[in-house]
Amino acid sequence: MIRVQEEDFDLGAEVALLKEGRTDIGAIVAFLGTVRDRGGAVEEMTLEHYPAMTEAELARIEAEANARWPLQASLIIHRYGTLKPGDNIVLVATASEHRDAAFAAAEFLIDYLKTGAPFWKRESGPEGHRWVEADARDEGAYARWKTTKDAAE
Repeated sequence: MIRVQEEDFDLGAEVALLKEGRTDIGAIVAFLGTVRDRGGAVEEMTLEHYPAMTEAELARIEAEANARWPLQASLIIHRYGTLKPGDNIVLVATASEHRDAAFAAAEFLIDYLKTGAPFWKRESGPEGHRWVEADARDEGAYARWKTTKDAAE
């Protein structure tokens, strides 16, 4: 399930919905990303996106995760709008029979969200505004999944 929304979400409530009525799930892995203040340098973060493009791309990457790992369920919630330090930005939750698939799929999804998802982030603080780009560490984390996929084919 994919949701791109302005409003906040509740981690516990979302995980409860993910497993509601399911007895085949043995593991749920959840990643919650929040706005950090970077030592006082960030007063707010504004996230922008193109709705149809964003939802289609998130659905594509979620389908890829479900093709790579035996998942019983998955969830991506990503917020947009203006957020303050401490606010929730993103939730990725994966559910599977065993933990290995849930952990790997969650890591794959969040690595993609940090590098390839069509969101634009602008931090604002005492020193002005700056657009946030994926760094080399993020790019390397996602690149390993491409290598893994190529090796499997």
